[in-house]
Amino acid sequence: MSAPSLAPAEPTLREIADGVYAFEQPPGGWCLNNAGLITGGGRAVLVDTAATERRARRLQAEVERIAPGGPDVVVNTHFHGDHVFGNSLFSPRAVIVAHEGTRSDMAEAGLGLRGLWPDVAWGDLELVVPDLTFRDSLVLRAGDLTVELIQVGPAHTADDVVAWIPERRVLFTGDVAWSGVTPFVLMGSVRGSLHALERLRRLGPLTVVAGHGRVGGPEVLDATETYLRRLDRLAREGIAAGVPALEAARSADPEEFGAMIDSERLVGNLHRAYAELRGLAPGARIDVAASMREMFEFNGGPPQCHA
Repeated sequence: MSAPSLAPAEPTLREIADGVYAFEQPPGGWCLNNAGLITGGGRAVLVDTAATERRARRLQAEVERIAPGGPDVVVNTHFHGDHVFGNSLFSPRAVIVAHEGTRSDMAEAGLGLRGLWPDVAWGDLELVVPDLTFRDSLVLRAGDLTVELIQVGPAHTADDVVAWIPERRVLFTGDVAWSGVTPFVLMGSVRGSLHALERLRRLGPLTVVAGHGRVGGPEVLDATETYLRRLDRLAREGIAAGVPALEAARSADPEEFGAMIDSERLVGNLHRAYAELRGLAPGARIDVAASMREMFEFNGGPPQCHA
């Protein structure tokens, strides 16, 4: 008798509130992001897409099951490929919406994420940048449901956007918050992330859909904040001791920093924390390539990507 398969089940759109759905891709590691769908009055808004053609087509099929014809609007919470590479499957029927900075960063980054994991079956998806951009906030509507798009970056990136559905008290955080997965602020800000989390907490969400990991409640915001405050403490100690970021990561308490998925991100996070403590503005450009090389060195090679 053959051994039972341990492969995770195909992700589905699961209703988490009336008219609001979450598309979880467990366990939430590199490029296994979450997406969401808000429906009402014959309208549908999709929050984020997916990294590979196979996963994006799975999301597309799930959206069609609930909203035949597909979404009217696709929101990109930030520019990273796992959240935007699937745009082309929904365009041109759907209007692609994002922050102005996200559009420019997306155009600059292109499909570069694929180069980190050349063995992943990325498929054949072309990059489609947003049609409609905004600066601070934008309100969309799906029937009686309001979808408030709020710029809260710099946090995970320079211009993160969250989607808040006040009638259902559901919050899609993009990668501003993480659920059981190590946060990643190399391209954003430690201080900015803490400020963003406080803003999100004031909204009073009951349900929080993080960019990666399981759907939860406000405790998802709390856990992300706890990690970032520990990170800030470690960075301050490392600078005071004259210890480089990579060495500080290697000497860090594994019980504090090693329990979550993709814990190697600590190195990149420390590079951002060090730079900010030395005066770099939140969201300002940093040497991402050098930080990633050290992160991979810390990990003993490129981390696993199951996209």
